[in-house]
Amino acid sequence: MGWLDRLAETFELDEPTNEEIAVVLDAARDVAHGVERRITPVSTFLLGRNVERLVAAGASREEALATSIRALRETLPTGPAEERSGDAE
Repeated sequence: MGWLDRLAETFELDEPTNEEIAVVLDAARDVAHGVERRITPVSTFLLGRNVERLVAAGASREEALATSIRALRETLPTGPAEERSGDAE
């Protein structure tokens, strides 16, 4: 059992799948490089909260994560002209 599995168990949650871990890490990388590195943990917190909200509304965990990742990526800056600020001041 790895640390993430122990953390999930502590929180009484299902362990993340390898695919979920990969998708979340990719999204975190996109935020770190496309917006601001220091807000990456907060962005993944918000991502998780949205997944939870969608699951509570009836979506599968897989569907909720995919929808949330899409929404996160839609908010990422598209080019150098767009301000790259994490609003964390």
